[in-house]
Amino acid sequence: MNKSNTLEELGKKEDKSEEIAEKVIENPDLLLEIFQGLSPENKRIKNRSAKILRIVSEKNPEIVYPHISVFIDLIDGEDTILKWIAMDVIGNLAPVDSENQFNRIFKKFYTFLSDESMITAGHIIDNSGKIARAKPELSKKITTELLKVEETPRNDECKNILLGKVILAFDLYFDQIEDKEQIHSFVQRQQENTRAATRSKAEKFLKKHSKESTQL
Repeated sequence: MNKSNTLEELGKKEDKSEEIAEKVIENPDLLLEIFQGLSPENKRIKNRSAKILRIVSEKNPEIVYPHISVFIDLIDGEDTILKWIAMDVIGNLAPVDSENQFNRIFKKFYTFLSDESMITAGHIIDNSGKIARAKPELSKKITTELLKVEETPRNDECKNILLGKVILAFDLYFDQIEDKEQIHSFVQRQQENTRAATRSKAEKFLKKHSKESTQL
């Protein structure tokens, strides 16, 4: 695929995002054109360009990291799809964040936990575990933010879905958490959650981590 027709390919009906992402990883020179695809009025090209950048950031974060400021700007934008993908990319870039860019936007990032959109809050939670693993110095602060989900005013069903996501996030970095009993108590409360899927996540978590918790 020539550089000149990459965006043209993205505009076609068939979604070749995965294939193009692999080509970008093989030839990082294509990356700048994919970034250009974030601007067109054509939503298909814009969304697929963002999707490709998310895939590349997961598989080869080093080549995307120099452009992290683009994604930091996008989380403040009005385009919700780009906002969600930007959150995912920022999470993917945490392991290579040598300049501590995420540390500087920590407060802003976690204000989205109380966003009226459950999906927006969900993206923050989904990325929190990987960020905590990549940045153990922030794990205590991340834990504090995630525990707030239980008290944040929100529709019950939406909150229950988010609480299930919080359990999965804690599972990813439980070994780094200092106050394991606090997390253990939180998850125990979710065994009474009215959402079956969340109760199931709580039960699996406690079965996996009960020994680690009780050794304190």
